[in-house]
Amino acid sequence: MNTASLIDSPPLAPEQEIARLKAELADVRQQLADTEKAFGRFVPRQFLNFLSIDNIRGVRLGMQTERKMTILFADIRNFTGLSESMTPQENFDFMNSYLSQMEPMIVPFRGLVDKYIGDAIMALFPESTDDGVQGALAMLERLDRYNLGRARAGYVPIRIGIGINTGIVMLGTVGGIGRMEGTVISDAVNLASRLEGMSKVYGVPLLISEHTLHSLEDPARYCIRFLARSRVKGKQEAQSVYEVFDADPPIMKAAKRRTRKRFEEALAFYFVGDISRARSRLVRCLEDAPGDAPAALYLARCDEYLRNGHAEGIEDNELSQIWSEEYSSGVAEIDSQHRSLLSQMNALAIAVREARIGDTVSILALIEKEAQQQFAVEEVLMQESRYPFLAEHLHQHRRFQENLSRLSDEISSEAENPVYMAFRIKLLLMDWTINHSTKTDRHLGHHLKSRSGG
Repeated sequence: MNTASLIDSPPLAPEQEIARLKAELADVRQQLADTEKAFGRFVPRQFLNFLSIDNIRGVRLGMQTERKMTILFADIRNFTGLSESMTPQENFDFMNSYLSQMEPMIVPFRGLVDKYIGDAIMALFPESTDDGVQGALAMLERLDRYNLGRARAGYVPIRIGIGINTGIVMLGTVGGIGRMEGTVISDAVNLASRLEGMSKVYGVPLLISEHTLHSLEDPARYCIRFLARSRVKGKQEAQSVYEVFDADPPIMKAAKRRTRKRFEEALAFYFVGDISRARSRLVRCLEDAPGDAPAALYLARCDEYLRNGHAEGIEDNELSQIWSEEYSSGVAEIDSQHRSLLSQMNALAIAVREARIGDTVSILALIEKEAQQQFAVEEVLMQESRYPFLAEHLHQHRRFQENLSRLSDEISSEAENPVYMAFRIKLLLMDWTINHSTKTDRHLGHHLKSRSGG
């Protein structure tokens, strides 16, 4: 720039100077907006909103908040083998091509991508559990279209596995002085990741936890079947795992719907160690649905058990459930009611297995009465202490009552196999009670303790 020319330039008229300053200010504002938009690709706007921050300059290390969220993990199957056939540049091009297909399927369902972990996606759905499941199904649908394009270009199709769990998470910033990032921390995150890994074992694209199942507004709108019970390392309570097969090819989807009850009966017999009955039902399932990977896996496990007397999960999933102090919520009044409820549920399962239908009527009435009393106590505690997750807690109570009503109808009809019915009591009542105590009520207990200054 020629300094002399600036000195020699006549001064601008006041209105011209004002116009120049306005133009410079507008340019600065646009640069700031562009910069914040660029940072938004690294730190989603929703994440800042969770922390009550207007812009990224307000982010500080250690900020945190609690939210109920649905967590999704998605991973490409056999990505290592696939990447070994590509150059580094081809790897980057492929990853960006794939991720650019998946991310738009998450955002419309009010989700946000928390992070990319190599070929894996971790996404959060803060508004509704149904958002997470529908987002996953949209991802699988888009993958089908993406694979058609890959096939036309001469590339092999790819498959992904998705795991979804729902729970209360701590969301905030972690790191050090020079580097930090936003993240979520919770057992709920770990279970979602574990479910994604289990989808590889069972050869299915989408698994959800029982917490996610019970948090859906209407589970009947989806094609869901019970698939497994998993005991997370270090945890005593088992987790029930469910397959969502809405995204299966139409023929397989229809076959799984036809065989759903028979398949779940087979698993009930499998988990109580009645292998011959489990095997016969699995064989019939595979006759109707030859490509049913989970049915084939369980049939192989049955054969393994017949050969060596051992197979995964059989010895860990009896139909009874004894109260343990590890299930405690930390609130004595709630724990005593849970202990009593669990005892009545055990009595119900025994009466069902022994076909004592007359006894089941009185036991079911007692369970309903005690559950209503327990829920009333919890709801008063939540209201008095201004518990922030009251709505979610009430939803869980309603789901238990719905499950109890459905089981009552099934038991009174005497149309179901007694072992299958006892197994459903375990899944829908006993498991619910234990997980409600160790997750939802334990969180309430911590809240009550903090309010009392304990």
